[in-house]
Formats: sequence, C-alpha cells, structure tokens
Amino acid sequence: MADRPATHDTARGNLPPLSLHVPEPPFRPGDPVDYSYLTIPPAGAQPRPDEACAASETHPLCHDLIRVLGDHHRAVGPWDPKLDPETLRRILRTMALTRAFDDRMYRGQRQGKTSFYMKCTGEEATSVASAFALADDDMVFPSYRQQGILIARGYPLTEMINQIYSNRADKLKGRQLPIMYSSREHSFFTISGNLATQYPQAAGWAMASAIKGDTRIAATWIGEGSSAEGDAHAAFTFATVFNAPCVFNVVNNQWAISSFSGFAGGERATFAAKAVGYGIAGLRVDGNDALAVYAAMRWAANRARANKGPTLIEHFTYRAEGHSTSDDPSAYRSSHEREEWPLGDPITRLKRHLIALGEWSEEQHEAMDKEQIEQVKAATKEAEKNGILGHGLHHPFHTMFEDVFEELPWHLEEQAEQAIRERRIKWPTWKEYE
Repeated sequence: MADRPATHDTARGNLPPLSLHVPEPPFRPGDPVDYSYLTIPPAGAQPRPDEACAASETHPLCHDLIRVLGDHHRAVGPWDPKLDPETLRRILRTMALTRAFDDRMYRGQRQGKTSFYMKCTGEEATSVASAFALADDDMVFPSYRQQGILIARGYPLTEMINQIYSNRADKLKGRQLPIMYSSREHSFFTISGNLATQYPQAAGWAMASAIKGDTRIAATWIGEGSSAEGDAHAAFTFATVFNAPCVFNVVNNQWAISSFSGFAGGERATFAAKAVGYGIAGLRVDGNDALAVYAAMRWAANRARANKGPTLIEHFTYRAEGHSTSDDPSAYRSSHEREEWPLGDPITRLKRHLIALGEWSEEQHEAMDKEQIEQVKAATKEAEKNGILGHGLHHPFHTMFEDVFEELPWHLEEQAEQAIRERRIKWPTWKEYE
C-alpha cells in the first residue's frame, strides 16, 4: 500500500511552524517618535527623464523621492518647474484658503451645522499644486480629500458649503454625503464614498477621450489604503493595455483611518513601485513640496497628452489631522508624529520659498490669512441663509424620486405620493419646503 501523504496533524520533524505576519506601525500613542528610519534624499538629486521616455527609465524614481525645495528654501535640481512668483503666490493662496475653509467647516460640524467633515491639513499641495499643473478642462476623479482641486478651479465656496449643509440650495439636492461634491462645469467628477471606484472610472474616461481623438486627459486620486482595493488594479490593467491618457495619484499620508500604510503593502515596497509591475511610468514625490508635486503632475500630464500612456504618482505626505470628524487619531498613533514629520508643512515650505526669493513676507502672509478667514466666514453666512443640517430648509421631499428618468414613470409618482402622505400622517405639522 502506498504511503499516505502527511496531514496537517502529522509532525514534520525539523520544519519550523508557520507564523502570520501582522503589520505594526512604528509608533503607538505615548511612544517617542523617531523618523530616522525614513530615507529622505537631498532636494534636486533626482534625475528628470524625458517625458517621452520608455516607462522603465522612470522606475528608479519609484524608489526615490523627487524633491525641489531644499534646506535653504530654494528650488534646486532638474525638477524645478521654474514658476514665476505670481503663480507661486496663487498656489500659496489657494492652499491657505483650502486650510481656512477646512478649519471653518470643522467648527461647523462641531456646532451641529453638518453631520460630517474631512480635512486635508498637511496634504494641500497634493491637490492644489496638481490642479495648477493640469489644464482646467482635464477631467479629475478625486477622492474625498481633494477639495483643494475644486477651490483651485474657482468653484464658489458658498456652493461647497450648501452641499456640506444639504440645504435648499444644495445642487446635489441632499443626495450626497457632506464633502462629496460634483461639478460638471469644473470637470470635477462626483466623489464617491466607495473607495477606489474612481480609478476604473478615470481609466475608462481617458480611454473614451482617446477613442474620440480629444485632447483632454484624466487624473484621479486615492489614498494608499485604497490602493489595496481590486478596483485600483483593474484600472492599472486597462490603462496599461490601452495606453490610456490618465494620471493615477496615490496620496500616501501614512494612515488609512486607523490602519497604517503597512496594511496596504507599504512595508515591503513603495506605492509607486506598483508601476513597475504594470510596465507604466512611475514617480514618487515629496507630497509636502508644492513645486515637486507641480513638476511631477505636469510631467505626467504632458506624457499622457503625447500618447505615451499612464503614469502612477505616489505623493509621500502625512495626514496631520484625524481621518474625519468621526475619528480620534490619539487612540491609535502618537501625538508627536505630526510635529516630527521630516517633510514639514506644505504651506510653510512654499511661504519660506517665496520669502527667500524676496517675493513675500511674514506680514503679507498674516494679512492673507486674515483676509481668507473673512472670505470663508462671509461664504458661510451666505450659505446659512439657505439652511443648515436638520432645521427644515431643504429640497422638496418629492425630489428624492426625480432625476433618474427624463419623465417620472407612474409607479414612482405613486410611490412619491404615498411617501408624502405617510410623512404627513406621522408629522402632522410638517410642511414641504416650496
């Protein structure tokens, strides 16, 4: 009789038992923080390949870190985009306005004016500088922390607040969670709370643009945690096979809610290194260096427009605040991480660069901050005339059945009438807003 194969209960002699690796963040609450394990190369040391190069020429940059702003706040190296001072000031102002907006909306949530908010503090360059590097009509497929793109493209702050408050002036009619904006006029695709869905949407849109012979490209953003979703890899495959004119951005802010980047694969490779496996161009950039972000995005956009295919950009940054207003980061990470982050703050770094150029001053910066606080305050007061969360000023109840069909079919009309009737029975004093 033949020997039977060993079962899992059979002793295996000298073989060690298997063990499961569970990623562990380097610091927990109360731990001292030491980022010396990170490799931060000097600014200006990274080569800049030609935009039409073979994708493989960019692959060493997937393991490097493209940096422009050096220790003395000067722009150095081949990635310096050589922007004029006025453009630099516009980027600075937009990043600062985004932060002022975030601060005001955060307070509004704490005051009960909205149910939810997500700040992008410390990550403003990844959206704002990218927006400046793209054409205004390039289609963007953002995640929920890219409000800076919409602000950079001139979308009215009052309209953003209307959507956050889900009031009677909300153009999305209260159908989206707060901060999940949409604006066809600004080529800003609707934000989805389902993570990574925008990646295949962006790849598909880019393919359609190529099929039509258009000149517009697509750009899309997810966090490093979302890059572990299957949607991201489906998008990479389609974009690779069909050479889609698309820029994939992974914002590696070190944390996906309470899970650090190791759970998405960040312990053993960079997120930009995914480009190597798919044979597409890849760049890893200092996400707190607005000039480096601008340069990387402009490079990738030019490459896509020249029919050289997609690019994956990893923005190496840090989420300075909680994941959202529902999150308490002190429960899972050291409170010292933010202050010890070696790449600093994107607004401070660009401010110091402009001061070093003699094109800005601390006094001008302070005056700008005060002006923007007032601008956001005025926009908030204007939006609040249309209502805040739960105080009665909202879209008519009937609108929840609309905008799917060109003409509302009879069965949905019946359902709407039934829902309104039942609502009036339950709340006799309720009056639908007219």
